[in-house]
Amino acid sequence: MRLADLDYALPPELVAQAPPAERTDARLLVLDRQTGARSHAGVADLPDLLRPDDLLVLNDTRVIAARVAGRRPSGGRLELLFVRPLGGDGEWEVLVRGTPRAGERVHLPEGHGDWVAALGDGRWRLRLALGGPTLAWLEQVGEVPLPPYIRRPAAAADRERYQSIFAREPGAVAAPTASLHFDAALVAALEARGVQRTLVTLHVGAGTFQPLRGEELATHTLHAERAAVGAAACAAIAAARARRGRVVAVGTTVVRALESAALAAGAERRALTPWAGDTGLFITPGFAFRVCDALLTNFHLPESSLLMLVCAFAGQGAVLAAYAHAVRARYRFFSYGDAMLITRRAA
Repeated sequence: MRLADLDYALPPELVAQAPPAERTDARLLVLDRQTGARSHAGVADLPDLLRPDDLLVLNDTRVIAARVAGRRPSGGRLELLFVRPLGGDGEWEVLVRGTPRAGERVHLPEGHGDWVAALGDGRWRLRLALGGPTLAWLEQVGEVPLPPYIRRPAAAADRERYQSIFAREPGAVAAPTASLHFDAALVAALEARGVQRTLVTLHVGAGTFQPLRGEELATHTLHAERAAVGAAACAAIAAARARRGRVVAVGTTVVRALESAALAAGAERRALTPWAGDTGLFITPGFAFRVCDALLTNFHLPESSLLMLVCAFAGQGAVLAAYAHAVRARYRFFSYGDAMLITRRAA
């Protein structure tokens, strides 16, 4: 597959700049993996589209207020995105907009830090001096790290809307956006339908927006992201298999977490075991999915690793045809946009 094979035309006005009034107001394009057939629905219709024996797997990562303004000793402004802790002496991986220098101090709200070393791709190692826990400090001084295609400042409402109702493990710098469509009423309706759910964790990193480069896509590497698939999730998946239910991944982050755990265990479709670690799994066409049977996902950027994952799951032709159909039907794209449900044969 070439990079150009992952491109599609998207009118800029279809990039959602704000969430819908209610989480479940989003539209839903349903794609049948076997036939390529498409139909229109809404996220609120999920209880009717899923089966009583299905299992939803959701990402419980919590987005941190990771964007912070800083300044150099000379007064020059810097914009910092705190990506993840690196351990030891309050050190963090930070994505920087500006021109830091190794050994230089950066002045921060209610604290400071020292640049340790460049890590490449605009990322730096920063040693912090804050007098308190970094996450608590970020919640006080940081902003919600809205993605770059949302061309407005973060608002107070984004603190709640750019966060799923399942969020409990802080560590992401971008939301697992497929989960943003769920509210308490939808969860209750799914429970009444008999659809079960379980949680995994993948802390979404800045690499989620990293463009693919060059035509040799097989050589592309993803920035590592922390993930964990616990014993409860493994048991829920085993139970779904036993009752011949489908494992429905809510978002590409869940796919990467589950398939990383399966690869780590050498598992086929019946032997998933608990796993935690860093994953740089880059899913491309030809990948053998061991865990996921269906996928609920938002619409993704052209020429992105996320779009490639979806093409690997459902077929490049079917996915790009569905995207073209969504454009013609004026669906809303990306983080605050609409969604697509991709079905596969029963487990």
